[in-house]
Amino acid sequence: MSQADNKPYAGIEINALGIATLTIREAGSLNILSTPVIAALTQAVAELAARDEIRVLIVQGAGEKGFIGGADIKEMAALTRDSAQRFISGLRGLCDALRHFPVPVIARMPGWCLGGGLELALACDIRVAADNTHVGMPEVKVGIPSVIHAALMPRLIGNARAAWMLLTGEISDAREALAWGLVSKVVPLAELDAEIERLATLLAGFGPAVVRQQKRLLREWEEAPLDVSINNSVAEFGSAFETGEPQRYMNAFLQRKR
Repeated sequence: MSQADNKPYAGIEINALGIATLTIREAGSLNILSTPVIAALTQAVAELAARDEIRVLIVQGAGEKGFIGGADIKEMAALTRDSAQRFISGLRGLCDALRHFPVPVIARMPGWCLGGGLELALACDIRVAADNTHVGMPEVKVGIPSVIHAALMPRLIGNARAAWMLLTGEISDAREALAWGLVSKVVPLAELDAEIERLATLLAGFGPAVVRQQKRLLREWEEAPLDVSINNSVAEFGSAFETGEPQRYMNAFLQRKR
């Protein structure tokens, strides 16, 4: 594991397989998202996105108390209309950078994941939670609506469940979060790192071109009508054969079968 960069609030490590780990640092015990933290993370994500050797990105908070406990209430309490829009636009930029990151993004989720932290997690492709995880969107309890990537919730968990979470602000445990589709998988806390490593290694072992292609298609399918997505995928399938990866991986599969 090489130390690629360590700036205030954003620690980056990249291993020999091209698995990058972005760690939120020095942001309190719950990895709270203040303006400086958001800016540092956004810059780090942009720098990693430009590196062709990156195969997978893991996003994690420091410690096991929580993934991200939310946005900084102390900072938000002093906001005006204009500064509030600047603050939330910064968080939107960070979440968008993760949603459109060119390779799969895995959120490592122990403990608490609330508000802006859950929005950031929803912007990741895969969310692996520990069995002690609690997630929620409690913004309504402090006088603000849940916005930006909370808009992903209806399509991820359905309108009824999204309305429940956003209007009541109630917290869900790991079991409910998994049943509702807020997280991809739940494992015991003691097994969280092993599962993250297993999954990241699995993804890093696939052809880099096809993984980037599939990630891009997932984003396109969120926006385009179904018939358009299906028709466009024909050309995508053909273009995959220009990379050489289908030939290499299919022939290797056939050799193993023999």
